[in-house]
Amino acid sequence: MTAIFLMSMIFGLACGQAMSFCIPTEYMMHVERKECAYCLTINTTICAGYCMTRDVNGKLFLPKYALSQDVCTYRDFMYKTAEIPGCPRHVTPYFSYPVAISCKCGKCNTDYSDCIHEAIKTNYCTKPQKSYVVGFSI
Repeated sequence: MTAIFLMSMIFGLACGQAMSFCIPTEYMMHVERKECAYCLTINTTICAGYCMTRDVNGKLFLPKYALSQDVCTYRDFMYKTAEIPGCPRHVTPYFSYPVAISCKCGKCNTDYSDCIHEAIKTNYCTKPQKSYVVGFSI
């Protein structure tokens, strides 16, 4: 019994090191522009989850770039564009957003990701809502 328990613990640790739980996850975002009459609710996918990381003890002896830790980030993604309803003619009504196709654990790339956690972000509508589902508004 003890050998089986020990082997399962070792197997679990090995799998935990090799596997991450960084996957595309459904996310609902709310988009509004002050000039437009409506708030648009968009269902998309983002990368979210857990990545194995280690904190080294020799921080004083390593350069800063060696101290960055892996985050759950995009491997493949594409942009989709939605039209915000109720915008006057002089306002561009289009909003582009990323859709995660696949994710990976890696360094955060500031070219296409927000690599900091904003403490104060509102994700709600202050105007009447319109939903947007895969290519058309409802």
